Amino acid sequence: MTTHTNPTDPTDGVVPGDLLARHQVITGLRALADFLADNPAVPVPEYGDSFDVFPREVDETLSAAVVDQVAELLGVLVQDDRPQGGHYIAARSFGRITYRLVHIPDRVRREFDARRSYLDNIRTDGDQDDAGQAA
Repeated sequence: MTTHTNPTDPTDGVVPGDLLARHQVITGLRALADFLADNPAVPVPEYGDSFDVFPREVDETLSAAVVDQVAELLGVLVQDDRPQGGHYIAARSFGRITYRLVHIPDRVRREFDARRSYLDNIRTDGDQDDAGQAA
């Protein structure tokens, strides 16, 4: 796992695989933009879309620090919803496309995983109707 401590320094904590992935993402975004520009009949989301990125740091403090550093680069304020059980986010819109870096606190992730662990135990009325038809 790569540990990024300073996203403003392109060599700090970056391994060659990260550089390749970054290059491939940027190349893919440019190719998609060119494709959409060349093919006006292809639909796009009317209200745009978002490009969501999640820091890979294991440590809560480092993960939030990455969001702080990227917020500074983006020229935006951090949206801190952690006191309400939410996320720590830096986001900026580029036209109708939003780049969003999201830190999900460990506590929030654990609560989500706990709620999700019950999914196999809950069936809606529609699920029961489907099971009856299959029998």
